[in-house]
Amino acid sequence: MIFSHDIISIVAIHYTYLQHKKRRLKTRVIFFHKFNYNNSKKEIDMNQTYPNTNLHIAGKWVAAAGGETIEVLNPATEECIGEVALARAVDLDLALEAAQSGFNVWKKISPMDRYRALRKVSSILQERIDQIALILTQEQGKPVQQSKAEIGLAVDIIDWFAEEGRRTYGRIIPARMDGVIQSVTKEPVGPVAGFIPWNFPINQAVRKISSALAAGCSIILKGAEETPASTAALVKCFADADLPPGVVNLVYGVPSEISEYLIPNPIIRKITFTGSTAVGKQLAAIAGAHMKKVTMELGGHAPAIVCEDADLDVALNVLVDNKFRNAGQVCVSPTRFLVHKKHYNNFVERFTDMASKITVGDGMDPATKMGPLAHDRRIEAMEGFVSDAISRGAQITTGGQRKGNKGYFFEPTVLTDVPIDARIMNEEPFGPLAPISSFDDFDTVIAEANRLDYGLASYAYTSSAETAEKLGSSIESGMVSINHHGIALIETPFGGVKDSGYGSEGGKEGIEGYMNTKFVSHKTL
Repeated sequence: MIFSHDIISIVAIHYTYLQHKKRRLKTRVIFFHKFNYNNSKKEIDMNQTYPNTNLHIAGKWVAAAGGETIEVLNPATEECIGEVALARAVDLDLALEAAQSGFNVWKKISPMDRYRALRKVSSILQERIDQIALILTQEQGKPVQQSKAEIGLAVDIIDWFAEEGRRTYGRIIPARMDGVIQSVTKEPVGPVAGFIPWNFPINQAVRKISSALAAGCSIILKGAEETPASTAALVKCFADADLPPGVVNLVYGVPSEISEYLIPNPIIRKITFTGSTAVGKQLAAIAGAHMKKVTMELGGHAPAIVCEDADLDVALNVLVDNKFRNAGQVCVSPTRFLVHKKHYNNFVERFTDMASKITVGDGMDPATKMGPLAHDRRIEAMEGFVSDAISRGAQITTGGQRKGNKGYFFEPTVLTDVPIDARIMNEEPFGPLAPISSFDDFDTVIAEANRLDYGLASYAYTSSAETAEKLGSSIESGMVSINHHGIALIETPFGGVKDSGYGSEGGKEGIEGYMNTKFVSHKTL
């Protein structure tokens, strides 16, 4: 499947890792519900039942040993729609044993055969897009079309890593003396522990699973409890492709318990995490204490610079679309709008008008363009950001409050004249809030863009090639996109600098993070 840059950038993005939401625990055994995923050409059944979710360990779907489950809520209705199994230490021990066993088998399979296995997975996932999209929308809230785009991108991700796994080349280094052969090879690092957030539960899972498997590693994936069934449906595609047992394992539970148990274990040799900077630092510290390889894709606070010579039509169309997609719950979402004073008033007026016309509602409704926030804590966070900004002199041009009294809906919100000391100018909002400020000159806006410790994504709009070059070289960010939203393509690096993390989940760099480099010097006798 081929997606436009716009669609890819919409869905291939990362995400804040939130602490486990305390919900009522039950001591009841549950079983994974099997769906008929066949024939995506049929009309979608909008009344499809939401499945309960079990753990996937050693090639089998199993209930938690203790029988504990966590309720799953539909953020559009606040109703309990299912349950997910809660793993404890005994379950994690089984997953670790399975991951080691799976790795021992998978690492010996040739890159060509791993390629064939992953291509089979992508074909299965392709057939199930429509059904899995409904599951994803029910538990996460995003419109169905956005869910389908996310899963469609996942097909591309698996295909790309399948191909890339065949190209993990080594090299021969010319020796200084006769009779010596100096070779460099790439070897899988070992079993991986992956941690994903709830905002893109398919996209984030598939990046970690595909890159690990393409490199020859096994993985224990810790899914998000808020969105368990869609991730389980993805893992089921890997299971149905007849991969060796233990190559892909899936667990759910209390995030801190699972991370503190898995990361120090000697079986785990690599940690990959997508989420908040605060949690990422904690996990990186644990990993560092045990000398584990780490990829950290953390929070961001992306500046969006609209220069004096910008094409305002282009800037508005791209920025409004990407600001409010997934209700702003995107780590690379534009979050600080810095507009040259020449365009400021016009930009604010048009941006406000476009934001006010966005249809907010249940993602199952075809008319919906923006769904709910993930849970009630995000509503409280939005209200806190808005009230703080207003108290410091900011103005609301549209939105600013919760929408309705059922479901976690918040209005698309535009704030103007936001002072630099407002919380929203310093903390990642992770929601449908757009603070807009003006600037006078290039040096001033670059200073503001680089002021924070974040450095994940940045955006800019200019008609000048010279200014574009200066923006690209001056902004401190792992990714910079100028005049379009062109990041998060699977063939390109995806990652940040400074407090936004290190390592990459895309491009050739994405698979390299799952491999060790070995040098062998052999003198013939």
